Amino acid sequence: MNLDEFISEYTDIEGRLADPAVHADQALARRLGKRYAELRPIVETFRELSATEDDLATARELAGEDEAFAAEATDLEKRKGELEERLRRLLVPRDPSDDKDVLLEVKAGEGGEESALFAGDLLRMYLRYAERAGWKAEIIDSHPSDLGGYKDVTVAVKAKGGTGEGVWTRLKYEGGVHRVQRVPATESQGRIHTSAVGVLVTPEAEDVDVQIDAGDLRIDVYRSSGPGGQSVNTTDSAVRITHLPTGVVASCQNEKSQLQNKEQALRILRSRLLAIAQEEADAAASAERKSQVRTVDRSERVRTYNYPENRISDHRVGYKAYNLDQVLDGDLHNVTQALVDADMERRLAEAQGS
Repeated sequence: MNLDEFISEYTDIEGRLADPAVHADQALARRLGKRYAELRPIVETFRELSATEDDLATARELAGEDEAFAAEATDLEKRKGELEERLRRLLVPRDPSDDKDVLLEVKAGEGGEESALFAGDLLRMYLRYAERAGWKAEIIDSHPSDLGGYKDVTVAVKAKGGTGEGVWTRLKYEGGVHRVQRVPATESQGRIHTSAVGVLVTPEAEDVDVQIDAGDLRIDVYRSSGPGGQSVNTTDSAVRITHLPTGVVASCQNEKSQLQNKEQALRILRSRLLAIAQEEADAAASAERKSQVRTVDRSERVRTYNYPENRISDHRVGYKAYNLDQVLDGDLHNVTQALVDADMERRLAEAQGS
């Protein structure tokens, strides 16, 4: 789409949102509201750029009569360049899932109980980050370990509406293997150990994104279990759903009722199926489109957390900082921004080359 088409669409949506009849259909109103929020920064930047260009032309005309206008013209030229760059970035094709909420899963890996403890540390980091960002985070499934960590835990993270930017915009880069180097609580000799935790992030799918045939599902129920495998419920309330055509499995045991657990498991299943469909579509379109900061191979190490040096390193973009304690307390913005910036530069280069 060119700028005229964006402006035309924006104006059309603005008119439709002013019609009370549109809001009778909540799904339509929500969809239009999201698109309106996406287009607003483009249109507002274009309008500001147009006004700046008009002011610049006037200042140049009057500069010969008054030196003050010459200085103003210099400032306006600088502002014009900044707005052109902002507009160029806004017009780069965006990830279609950027307005979506996410399901984030943290799974203990190599390192036994120490890995499970670090999975708990990562969970706390993401929960604090969500709090700082003004998002809502909800643990929808978890399997605690014996010492207070997590074998695996799934969290739904939702953004506040109307921002035009979903949680996926930031958290999509978290998927992969996160390595920790520290002296474990279980180590009596004071030796530094290395263990790993896997993080899986998927955009949360809506009903319209993924159609699931009930005949393609196998649903099993069982009793919830806690640390050590002991039963924490006297009824078969936990639910495991298998999507037979793909073999994808989703389970939930956190809710008290079987129905609630089934709804949460379906929520996880939809998002996993959406992620598979999107990866297949990306691969079919072009293998070259795989981002250096959003690898499909989730077994690749993406980040190291070094406790003795208080250092965090992201290996995909060469990011390194010595504020690990602050990052683990939820101050993750600079880390994610480095990944967002790297991805933007790649997409700008692709847009210029096409």
